[in-house]
Amino acid sequence: MPTCAAFPRLTATIAALSCAVAASVTSGCGGVATRSPLQDLVSRRTVPGAAELSQDAHGEVRFAAAGVSDLRTGRGIGLTDRFRAGSVTKTVVATVTLQLAAEHRLNVDDPVTEHLPPGTAATLARARYGRSVTVRQLLTHTSGLFSYTDDGTFRRDFFGRGFAAHRFVSHSPEALVRTALAHPPYAPPGARYRYSNTDYLLLGMVIRQVTGHSYAVEALRRVIAPLRLSGTSFPGTRTTLPSPHGRAYSASGPGPAGDVTELNPSAAGAAGEMISTLPDLNHFFQALLSGALLPPSQLRAMLDTRATGGRYGMGVFPVRLPCRRTVWGHNGEINGSYVQTLATADGRHLVSYRVNSDSRLPPQTEARLLREEFCD
Repeated sequence: MPTCAAFPRLTATIAALSCAVAASVTSGCGGVATRSPLQDLVSRRTVPGAAELSQDAHGEVRFAAAGVSDLRTGRGIGLTDRFRAGSVTKTVVATVTLQLAAEHRLNVDDPVTEHLPPGTAATLARARYGRSVTVRQLLTHTSGLFSYTDDGTFRRDFFGRGFAAHRFVSHSPEALVRTALAHPPYAPPGARYRYSNTDYLLLGMVIRQVTGHSYAVEALRRVIAPLRLSGTSFPGTRTTLPSPHGRAYSASGPGPAGDVTELNPSAAGAAGEMISTLPDLNHFFQALLSGALLPPSQLRAMLDTRATGGRYGMGVFPVRLPCRRTVWGHNGEINGSYVQTLATADGRHLVSYRVNSDSRLPPQTEARLLREEFCD
């Protein structure tokens, strides 16, 4: 969240890091100086800092950083720095939902109105096509429901000139769903893929209705605590980041630096509020894709992209590389932060990379980073 399209734009301990770099030129482990594509993500005017953490299929781990995490102090980005992970939240929410399906507490082909609070269920049922939307269609972004982040007023207040006045405003999921349903749907349910943050906002409400606990509590119990993801949290309405952390920058932010580090993430909710670290994201995706979090049938369903023409599964999407390899993961974008985690289907080879800005990254640079990581 709030990406408009969610496709390409560790178990090993930190002590096992084989190459740690914080410079514009990366020295390979063999001592040969090469320019890292990570440095090309950094821009003096728009992207102050970037970092990546990778683990190859042999368990070799590498961390690299470029630029700064704080324009005022010049501090570099640290390995365990917390940051807002945006739509990577969706992968965790999808995992919890599929765990509930495996426990027979819901069926992914159930109409979602059967698993929503009565008020929201009635509101959705009155909307065009609302009664027909299934849990599966929310997971795969084929519900056709309008994304509340496409609403003009919301975009102005959260991403545009209204940000300074609205950055600390709390938003309830019910109100955000009403914002979405005030607009006509993009398409009938199941007709086509269209990324919508409303889908995962509703899945967060489904988790509460089915379990009696918030998606944040269930994610903590089912994912974060078992995997010991010590840097991952769901802030709710908390406006600050846990330490250690750098700053986050955006063109929509106040002042010349555009600092947007503090904000109320309830505007993202189950679609994108999560805070995490690079090691935690790698550990989570490694556990997920290796089968540690889902039974085989649910993991196969997560990676099934037939409903979207190959574009999206359930909380993950494929990226097809020029070397004919396909990697799986998700990206996340929110004010002042962009991150992407991708891994081979077995979860053995992964990379997470991030920048402390929401400025669009050069597609060719991201492509080179992935090519060098997974192909070369």
